[in-house]
Amino acid sequence: MIIRQKYLDQLLRFRDQDLIKVVTGVRRCGKSTLLDMVRERLADEGVPEERLLTFKMESMEFDGIGGYRDLYAMVRERASGVERPYLFFDELQQVEGWERAINSLRVDLDCDIYVTGSNAFLLSSELSTFLTGRYVEVEMLPLTFSEYLDFRGMEWFGAGSAQADLVRLSDGGYGSLQAVLDQYRRYGGLPFLALSEPDPEAHRSYMRSLYDTVIVRDILERERRRGRRQITNPDLLRRLCSFLADNVGNESSVNSIAGTIRAEGLRTANDTVDAYLSALREAYLFYRARRYDIRGKELLKTGGKHYVVDVGLRSFLGGYRDADQGLVFENIVYLQLLYDGYEVSVGKLRSGEVDFVATRGGERVYVQVTEDMTDPATMERELAPLRAVRDAWPKVVVTMRGSYPTDVDGIRIVSAADFLLHRRR
Repeated sequence: MIIRQKYLDQLLRFRDQDLIKVVTGVRRCGKSTLLDMVRERLADEGVPEERLLTFKMESMEFDGIGGYRDLYAMVRERASGVERPYLFFDELQQVEGWERAINSLRVDLDCDIYVTGSNAFLLSSELSTFLTGRYVEVEMLPLTFSEYLDFRGMEWFGAGSAQADLVRLSDGGYGSLQAVLDQYRRYGGLPFLALSEPDPEAHRSYMRSLYDTVIVRDILERERRRGRRQITNPDLLRRLCSFLADNVGNESSVNSIAGTIRAEGLRTANDTVDAYLSALREAYLFYRARRYDIRGKELLKTGGKHYVVDVGLRSFLGGYRDADQGLVFENIVYLQLLYDGYEVSVGKLRSGEVDFVATRGGERVYVQVTEDMTDPATMERELAPLRAVRDAWPKVVVTMRGSYPTDVDGIRIVSAADFLLHRRR
């Protein structure tokens, strides 16, 4: 089992606290495996096996659980006589009213609770309603490029090395770092796929299964269970997915997206499109970066850009075309910033924009992203918005290819490898 240390540390930080630990994120990003990691760590530290109780609700072992009362009774029975058990619940949404059982267990039993399940029923926006007690959410993403190398058994030599453009392969040989990054940019970072050499047909089949499951089981089934009928058209959902994937990094609004959809012959209202976009974000398929007025220092209500949760999904939806690879790289940088704990918006200036305004706690960094800026005109176009920002926060240009000065007018120029593989302060 390859450890995803950041998420493991986040969960263990709240170990033995009176908080329900909830793991959320897109399907197949590794949520269930993370619970296994926590359990394994506790066992390694000497926690007796009888205190580690796991309930994988999709197993036939739990077919007889008819509802939250059955779940509560079963857990109480298994935990009877056990000193402060650790309770791990996987795919908990299988049990109707699961939240009532979990809330009661937290109150009635001296225990430590960890929960994961389908994102259709564990939405960030609804956790405070479901879990009346205290909880903490750990949101997972697919693999970063650094984690991708770990899963592939590869090691980068480092920026200061004479072999900075190479990686050591799992068989002891050497490979091109750029070639591996190109693979990541094409196939993305879902953990299961990263465990083996990229295979186009296997990737297509896996992504189709994921995509259909999220659209049908997560979004449409969730709408049905909630007794609503606003999101009922799978064709519109799929069309919006394709539109957002094809337009990552491009500014859009509900009005402009709805206009495009109507021009293609699909009759739909702006409010309907807005609801469907929200559903796609709630299922963690897409993230929205809102516009931020740098001079006015406020988030704007309209516009913004969407980014896909895994660039391999964009490849699948786009038929594996190589178009707009600079925007795909921008998507990768966006996800890296999210992973690093930043809130990310698009910076608006009087003239022009900064790709990302990333804030974390009391700090901020301005980030421009470009595939290549060997052309002086391209370099000037990337630097100009950062020069126009008058405050003293760090300013960075991340470039996919090429060799450049490391500092221009106080603006750092960093390579993709430096940005994605080095810890940034």
